[in-house]
This record gives sequence, structure tokens and C-alpha cells, in this order.
Amino acid sequence: MKILTIGNSFSESIWAYLPQVAASAGKSVELGRASFGGCELQRHWAYICAEENDINCRIYANGSRRLRDILSDTPWDVVTIQQASRESWRQESYEPYAGKIIDYIREYAPQAEILVQQTWAYRADSPLLLPGNEWGINQKQMHQALTKNYRALAKRYGLRLILTGNAVQTARQQEPQPFRNYDPELLQTLRWPDLPPQASDVVGQCCWVKDRDSGELKISRDLTHLNCRGKYLQACVWLLTLFDCKREDITFVPEELSDLDAAFLLSVADQAVQKG
Repeated sequence: MKILTIGNSFSESIWAYLPQVAASAGKSVELGRASFGGCELQRHWAYICAEENDINCRIYANGSRRLRDILSDTPWDVVTIQQASRESWRQESYEPYAGKIIDYIREYAPQAEILVQQTWAYRADSPLLLPGNEWGINQKQMHQALTKNYRALAKRYGLRLILTGNAVQTARQQEPQPFRNYDPELLQTLRWPDLPPQASDVVGQCCWVKDRDSGELKISRDLTHLNCRGKYLQACVWLLTLFDCKREDITFVPEELSDLDAAFLLSVADQAVQKG
């Protein structure tokens, strides 16, 4: 199956494990990307318009190709789209850009099925989701809002959803010992190699990095992207959505995960897909 993602970093993470997960189930995928970090639907459409208005303009594929050529030169089976995570909960951010992009895909890759990946809510310790934050929402509210928006988008254009966001939230709910938030002041008291609590979530990763200016070590917190557990969960959701196979068909387990944890995540992926 040839799959092209028109997305951002939340679609780039499928490259980590989807090929191996697919191979273990006797399937094969060829992945293509037309993505930019943090790229919203509005920006994708702006890039498309720029390319269409100037025959010499090349923005996609590191500035070497137009999106229309990427779409038409390969017989893609599937093309996916999604909103940027920070805009996903805002209803007004989707249109008219989503509809225009969908029409564009249908023009230049008419044989492809267009699917929408539902992205996910940030980890609970994200400053954007803490009490008094500028967004005024918590993790649960972010998930509820983006879920409503993605479902409305899929229904509007008759598209299927890849329910990664639901799988992420289900994993959080079913963890034997769920992630517990911590006082942000804790970060000021930690010294290398200690890190804030981060177990039992499929999103987020903390590590120590050297500050380029001072040369001192500081804690870097990625509270939005999938970690290795989340990437495996995402790959399983994609495979079970795109192919006619069962969870028992998937036998690949990444070296970073225990067999028991992988089985838990695969079960969660299957639940998300089955519930639809």
C-alpha cells in the first residue's frame, strides 16, 4: 500500500514503526511525506496556492517538487491529512482550507482514498493545559474539542478517520498506574540525572540537554509528541485501519518495549479502531 501524508510532525511519527508492524502482519507499506513541522491546514493551502501561482515555485520535498507532482507521479492508494495539533481544538481553523486541500487531492490523485488522522491532546503537564493557561482548557477538554472537529470534518466530506487521538486517550484511561501530574516548581529542584515523572503516558519525553549559550545542562520537555510507546500505538492504529487484518496478526514488538506493554498498547489500538 502506497501512503502519502500531507501533515506535520504528528504524521512523521508513523515512520518509526509502521513498516515493521505491517511486515509482521504480512503487509507492505510504501510511505511518502509532504509534511512540515507544525504545518496547519491553512499553511498547506497557502503553499499549494504559491506553487500554483508560480510555475517555478517548489515548496514540497525540501523545495524540489510541487505537491501536484508528488500526488500525480505516484499511484498513491491512501493520502492522509490532519490539522496541526495546536489548532486541532479550534473549530474555526479547519475551513475553508480542509475542503480546498481535499478537492486538490481528488484532482491530482483521484484513485487515492483520503483519510483524516485524528491527532491527540497534549500530556497533562503541558503549560498550555495547566490551570490559568492561555488556552483555558485542560487535557480532557482539548481531546473532546479536537474529536468533535475531526468527526465533523470526516462526516462533511465522507472520509474515514484514523483514530490515533482516541487511542492515546484510551491508553491514558486504561493505564494500570496512570500518569500523575506534578508541581511545576519541581523542575527548579532537579539536578542531573533526575527527571520529572513521565511514566504511563504515550505522549512526551524529558531529557537533559546542553544550553548552547551558557553551556549548562537543562531539562528539555517535549509534552506534545508521541514517545516510543505512542509511536507503536499509532502504527498499530494505522495498520488496523488501513488493512483487513486482526490484532493477532501483528507480532512485531520494538526493542524499547516489553512484550506485556506492547500487548497492552495493541489492545488499546484495536479498541479505538473497533469503536470507531
